[in-house]
Amino acid sequence: MLSRFFVRRLVDYKNYRCSAVVTRLQHSWQYNTDGSEQEHSQNRTQGKIVAAALGAGAGAALWLTYHRTTNAASPPTAIDKDVLEYGAHRDGLPEYTLDDVAKHDSPDTRVWVAYRHGVYDITDFIKEHPGGDKILLGAGGSVEPFWALYAVHKNPHVLQLFEKYRIGNLAGEDVGASVKNMDDPYGNEPKRHAALKPASKQPFNAEPPLALLADNLITPNELFYVRNHLPVPDVDAKTYELEIFEDTMNKEKILKLNDIKKYPKHSVTATIQCAGNRRSEMIKVKAVKGLSWGQAAIGNAVWSGAKLCDVLKDMGITEETTQALHVQFEGLDTDPTNMPYGSSIQIEKALDPHGDVILAYEMNGEPIPRDHGYPLRVIVPGVVGARNVKWLGRIVLSKEESHAHWQQNDYKGFAPNVDWDTVDFTKSPAIQELPVISAICEPGEGETLKVVNGKIKLRGYAWSGGGRKIVRVDVSADGGKTWQAVDSLESDRTRHPRAWCWTLWQAEIPVHKNQSNIQLCVKAVDSQYNTQPENFENIWNLRGVLANAYHRVNVKIQ
Repeated sequence: MLSRFFVRRLVDYKNYRCSAVVTRLQHSWQYNTDGSEQEHSQNRTQGKIVAAALGAGAGAALWLTYHRTTNAASPPTAIDKDVLEYGAHRDGLPEYTLDDVAKHDSPDTRVWVAYRHGVYDITDFIKEHPGGDKILLGAGGSVEPFWALYAVHKNPHVLQLFEKYRIGNLAGEDVGASVKNMDDPYGNEPKRHAALKPASKQPFNAEPPLALLADNLITPNELFYVRNHLPVPDVDAKTYELEIFEDTMNKEKILKLNDIKKYPKHSVTATIQCAGNRRSEMIKVKAVKGLSWGQAAIGNAVWSGAKLCDVLKDMGITEETTQALHVQFEGLDTDPTNMPYGSSIQIEKALDPHGDVILAYEMNGEPIPRDHGYPLRVIVPGVVGARNVKWLGRIVLSKEESHAHWQQNDYKGFAPNVDWDTVDFTKSPAIQELPVISAICEPGEGETLKVVNGKIKLRGYAWSGGGRKIVRVDVSADGGKTWQAVDSLESDRTRHPRAWCWTLWQAEIPVHKNQSNIQLCVKAVDSQYNTQPENFENIWNLRGVLANAYHRVNVKIQ
């Protein structure tokens, strides 16, 4: 009998093949600041419509790629007033059932999809598009469940072009059936603190007010930024299981939560940061694709659980015994094709006792909240947040990286000249350790400050990935012409190369008399004397990641 792990690997391969189509499609798009598309031609617009309309498989993955980075947050089944005319019943057209649509799932039988009251034939596009055979995985169905899942904001211009493929009306009894027959994927989301500022609501992504970050070295659970890619799963800890598979040794193990808690408990104070933190500043140079995060997509917490290296050693997996090069993580959050969120790290980090990778079941002394991975999350200190997979369901040790979209076709950096027409995601490695970064938490942009004894006060944070300690933070009150070191640095006592905790800083900086408007700047220096670039023009990239140029805040002096 085939093991569950072998079956899952077959599923992985199918999903990986589908992701290649998603990649080719997404590379033909250009995004403006609010996430809407600017196509180079009508053909590209039509191409996106068709690919997005496809219900399952590659179509669903494509909607995931696009809509998880927009700011749209309409109710799952809502139809905006300005798009009611699209997909409406049209007199004089033939009527088809969903069973009729299902019969048309290949170029030989024509490729149909349904939306609201409409039926659409997209065969002509499929024949011409590279990877069209993979897109067929989603043909012959309704698009509505997937638009519900990814909370599509419906663009009248896009839907007008979609109507060009209209061939008929959907039978009355089938209209909305696929939506009525599915639970609202966002109907059981956790309650969130009112102070969190959403960058998107479905899936939920939000950051706390920036000023709050500098108040405490440990970020309260309720105010920790939230980065979700899919609906939050509701996992029962009593029935929870973690699957671990080493595919070069063919070893497997299944652990319940109580089994994991039997290992020595290890706590680590570690900062987690989204790769897109401060993207809103990079957008000012040129549009990028992604959520418009401010400076607070970062937080610091005490994470507690079992060391991953202890669990693997207990399975007989060590540097001497394994030939694996990567450790893949899969979450229990899934898309409509049952494809989970996934990512991976290098084996050296996972097996190193000083790497402090833990299977965390506590956050700041409490069970991890649902938004942050209950009941188990892998914490990979010093590494980008995308690799700290939440709702951890499976671990695979392999010679290969994770095949998941988020490892292969996202969270990578590129040169400033690379755009969506020329990008090749195979040419860049996945982001792991993040560069040194800092931000001014107070004062905020546009504030009016009172000068006391010729000085103004500043507060903020600084952090560097890879376990590098912050050794100095410099601030400027003249746009970066002159600098001074801050007055105090607050962190924990850990040392390089295990300094996973951020640093909070404070400074009083003199300002010249008769100044009314000034620009404050900050830059940090880590224990390897890395510092931040001066501006975003030099580090701009099409995904808006690794945004660590000087943080600049313009204020008025009273």
